Amino acid sequence: MAKNNGPVPDGGYAAEEMTVDLDLADGTSVTCAVVTILTVNSRDYIALLPLDEDGGNTDGEVWFYRYSENPDDANEEPELAYIDDDDEYEAVADAFDEYLDAAEFDELVGDEDD
Repeated sequence: MAKNNGPVPDGGYAAEEMTVDLDLADGTSVTCAVVTILTVNSRDYIALLPLDEDGGNTDGEVWFYRYSENPDDANEEPELAYIDDDDEYEAVADAFDEYLDAAEFDELVGDEDD
């Protein structure tokens, strides 16, 4: 599940990219693309991009959750938990910004090599 994915040219996400379905408190379900899994202060977090019916995301909203896997059972579904603490959320958001900056830098450097 730690596979990073990226947008395809039409603004959607490729079918082979990893997605998860989240059941929201209001009873609806949302499919999200897994952007990345980050480690902040020795805890794992997942960044999810909610997708619309067409598999795209036009508003750029990203959701962060605590992420954990059962080390004794690789087949068990990972657990996601809300981040209730504002400072914890800010630390994750900052780490995600750094991830995006690094990805953008890698893309720029990669373009120069072409």
